[in-house]
Amino acid sequence: MNSSDLVIYVWEGQADIAERVERCMLNMDVQVVRADGLSTFASVQDGGNAIAVVSVSVLEGARFTRQGVEGSYGGMPVLWVSSSLRGSSAGSYATEYSHVLPFDFTGAELRAMLMRILRRLQSTQRQIQRSDDIIAVAECMQRLLHDADTFADCEHSVLIFGETGTGKERIAERLHERNTHYGQGPFVVVNCGAIPDGLFESLFFGHAKGSFTGAVTAHKGFFEQANGGTLFLDEIADLPIYQQVKLLRVLEERTVTRLGSASAVRVDFRLVAATNKSLRNLVHEGKFRADLFFRLAVIELQIPSLEERGEADKLAIFHSILRNVVGKELMEQLGEPPFFIMDMIAQMHFPGNVRELRNLTERIGVAARQTQDWLANGATERILRQAQILSATTFPPEIEDQQPLLADRSNWDQEERNRIIAALNANDWKRLQTAQQLGISRKVLWEKMRKYQISDGEPEVPVTVTAPLGNF
Repeated sequence: MNSSDLVIYVWEGQADIAERVERCMLNMDVQVVRADGLSTFASVQDGGNAIAVVSVSVLEGARFTRQGVEGSYGGMPVLWVSSSLRGSSAGSYATEYSHVLPFDFTGAELRAMLMRILRRLQSTQRQIQRSDDIIAVAECMQRLLHDADTFADCEHSVLIFGETGTGKERIAERLHERNTHYGQGPFVVVNCGAIPDGLFESLFFGHAKGSFTGAVTAHKGFFEQANGGTLFLDEIADLPIYQQVKLLRVLEERTVTRLGSASAVRVDFRLVAATNKSLRNLVHEGKFRADLFFRLAVIELQIPSLEERGEADKLAIFHSILRNVVGKELMEQLGEPPFFIMDMIAQMHFPGNVRELRNLTERIGVAARQTQDWLANGATERILRQAQILSATTFPPEIEDQQPLLADRSNWDQEERNRIIAALNANDWKRLQTAQQLGISRKVLWEKMRKYQISDGEPEVPVTVTAPLGNF
């Protein structure tokens, strides 16, 4: 299943609604899954792009509601289908059910209800948690922030590139916050990969009152919601090519027309888009419009991965998140985490970048907060070992098997390079002993030798023949 699709889990109980839901969604980019019970919902890790359609005839309905919050279950919104026909008493469902359809619902009513739920999901979309500002110890990150601040206070479109979890939304927020004109308006976040095909026009352009069954009020689309502010289109590469032309037209004409209306509405917003894919390659493959790409990429920003940022940024981010999770008072009581924790964090590879490091740090912080100790019951060590195993499975090939890094020698720390060479000489170029003397891991030593292009001067170990042992 494509992660960009909407998944509807239908638990029909004694009511026959799954087949009707499938028919209503037949021409939409939606997957309908029949649920067997609570176990199906428990297997859904988080809300994601999933919505549950549940009949109130389900016997476990009350227990289902108590486990959810405000008509949701495990972060997944729930659309309830009443056991009563239209116009009957509404006493068959509890007041906390926030989305309810009559038993004889129509396809238009179901689609309208789904659209309202999706709008709510978009409006409450998760914001990247952060401390007071973005951590930037590494030079590459400092250059990024300098470029972002340079182009923040202008009206031109910005295209942000970066791997998953690098913080593209946070950079978009920074561009918005530091813009004197658009920064005073709203910051509207849209995940383009979570927009079902059949709802694109309604969500982006809005609709007029009475434009379709269930449209009891007029609704502003994302373009109008962002008027006077910033529209952030995340995962822009996932927008189908036939929808890209509609976006391009709005960017060029700066007007939108709601569904069911003949009047054009003028909009003024700054567009910031982000992707973890190469749009240039997609243009070459015919999967992304070249005219839209050039309209978006007036300014381009590349966010470095956590590996490119290096150990200093990893540890600074680790400390910042840890303080927030553990709390200032307990941090003062516990003191700094033991060295082996810091060393493992510095060495580990995080394919999920800052997001993955954040999740690991939060687990460590919670364990320390609950036990009032960094090492109580070995909980922290188990968390790290498990994460290290996962890290090792995705780590690149051994450094010695890779091509030498073409470093810029003008940026070398010559003093550190000389210190490493001196330690290698003192230990006959044995890397393990050298790393121990320097107080770093063997892997970190390899990284530094690669960075500074230190040739491998380790002599071959002579083969020795051991004479047979005589009788004692």
